[in-house]
Amino acid sequence: MFLAKVEGSVVATKKDPSMSGRKLLLLRPQLVDEKDPTKFRAGVNTIVAVDCLGAGIGEMVMFTQGSSARLAPGMKDAPVDAVIIGIVDVVDVLGKQIYSGKG
Repeated sequence: MFLAKVEGSVVATKKDPSMSGRKLLLLRPQLVDEKDPTKFRAGVNTIVAVDCLGAGIGEMVMFTQGSSARLAPGMKDAPVDAVIIGIVDVVDVLGKQIYSGKG
């Protein structure tokens, strides 16, 4: 599992039929900063992930990739490589809250 911030959405009107009706979001992975482990730093890449939970832009999410993504409910026969599996409420590192989705 990985953490990412939702940066946008992806719309594809022509796609594999098994992807019809699935919401796609653009994610930027978040890494704990090596210099200051109480802060996140944004990764350099972006990932398109299927969202079955209703995440929104700006939210922190947990996602999984690869064969684990196809283990998510309803993904067994879909050609997916990344699926959002959780919307993060709080992240604590070394006893300090470094993210709160509650404001």
